Amino acid sequence: MVLLRPLLTTVAAALVATPTPALAQGAGASAPDDWRRGAVCYEIFVRSFFDSDGDGIGDLNGLAAKLDYINDGNPDTRNDLGARCIWLMPVAQSPSYHGYDVTDYYRIERDYGTNDDFKRLVAEAHRRGMRVLVDLVLNHASSEHPHFKDALLNPGSPYRDWFIWLPAHPGVKNPWGGDNWHRSPVREEYYYGFFWGGMPDLNYETPAVREEAKKIATFWLEELGADGFRLDAVKHLVEQEQGRIVEHVPATHAILREFAAHVHGVAADAFTIGEVWDSIGAMLLYYPDQLDAYFAFEASDAIVESVRSGSAQGLLGPFLRLQRELPAERWAPFLKNHDQTRTLTALGGDAAKAKVAATLLLTLPGLPFVYYGEEIGMTGDKPDPRLRTPMQWDPRRGAGFTEGLAWEPLQPDSLTTNVALQDADPASLLNRYRRLIHLRAANAALAAGALIALTASDDAVAAYLRRDGARAVLVVANLGTAPIVNAQLTSPDEVLSAGRYTATSLLDGPAGAPLQVGRGGRIQAYVPVVSLQPLESHVFELTKERR
Repeated sequence: MVLLRPLLTTVAAALVATPTPALAQGAGASAPDDWRRGAVCYEIFVRSFFDSDGDGIGDLNGLAAKLDYINDGNPDTRNDLGARCIWLMPVAQSPSYHGYDVTDYYRIERDYGTNDDFKRLVAEAHRRGMRVLVDLVLNHASSEHPHFKDALLNPGSPYRDWFIWLPAHPGVKNPWGGDNWHRSPVREEYYYGFFWGGMPDLNYETPAVREEAKKIATFWLEELGADGFRLDAVKHLVEQEQGRIVEHVPATHAILREFAAHVHGVAADAFTIGEVWDSIGAMLLYYPDQLDAYFAFEASDAIVESVRSGSAQGLLGPFLRLQRELPAERWAPFLKNHDQTRTLTALGGDAAKAKVAATLLLTLPGLPFVYYGEEIGMTGDKPDPRLRTPMQWDPRRGAGFTEGLAWEPLQPDSLTTNVALQDADPASLLNRYRRLIHLRAANAALAAGALIALTASDDAVAAYLRRDGARAVLVVANLGTAPIVNAQLTSPDEVLSAGRYTATSLLDGPAGAPLQVGRGGRIQAYVPVVSLQPLESHVFELTKERR
């Protein structure tokens, strides 16, 4: 029987001391030719994006037909979102609608198309300058996977040690009181599956499992042409004490380090990003030499909570900490993802709040990700299928997603909240996203500039600079529901060279008041606009006037 225990000596030898944040090689700007500099990535649930054949299920050919919406490949146009990479939720064969329990890691889910369809999608994305990341589920497989079924039925199976078994239930609960041990339907024994019985955990003590993970990665990179991976639930890869300790086990870091080294050996420019749903402190344990980046959940929550509460007091702290510890391209903020209540729903249906949240996300540092439909204010709350409903393209039956019966009922607002209606409205949420994503790519300060927090005279005002050399952008937003008059901004120390600056709006709004910076380089009691209306935001480029 395979028991939960520390990794074998060969793996343990690969461990190094857990890095402190200081080992994360410092905060620095990405190279000018790094695709991540100023980039935004777009998360897509293929099943819900666009149905090309009328069966009610989105597919890869449908996604390919909609790539121009994401990025049309022409840097001079602004009718696309301008994203530089797409992350596809799982597209490998699976018995579930979501795809996070894989039965064949080498074959595209039949509902989505074929391996050749995926290759054509990648080619079309590359032609438009986009990279394609695929969701890779390494923590567990499906209970329908042939290897697990063989191991379940046959105690002598060569795949027995690929999974975790006990002859009796150990009586162990996880830290949240849940039971991760599942009774075998075949004999008196139990197998381990952190998420549920349909997802038995893979046993990374077994060398063959680690080698198989590398083989899968090689296949997607070399055979299918993917540009990298989003790795699901990486903090749970290894457990200890029969499941009492289920996250951040030291051996997990060894596995990720080994896997990432293999990926970069196959494709030096491949990009890997992991899900460590935890605090920044916990996330920092996964640097410097494991995956390339991780999602910054704490920073993401700070944006939504600040806008929801109307107070900017907790907004910048997580971003400043990440900036101190890591290069900006190595962490990824977002508003919401496929596991979370959608932004507009979390903000009480207030579209103005959603617009402010987008403005903050896309002007703060990091490598931002946008979940499909967030850019038009799609709604959705638990259960999970309602967070992943079909994309709302236009006000027709089926919302332009399908000519058939959609796999999941549309949201009730699909007739009034959709791409077609917002495309025609210059002030729409969609057009705010488009403008900001393109602006982030084109403006050096927003692309890679340092974040500098400013102090505002009112707690409802979010204010900060992004500065890259001589280029500086000021962002100021009223997160509250009441007008604010003469909000003053101050910097704690030197932030700009002395002189007079013009404040030009980058969002087609009115110019801000001129800024005078004294010899000390501080901003003192600066009032960029006399009145900030509720949920009003401005993005100003500060340009030093010549004498």
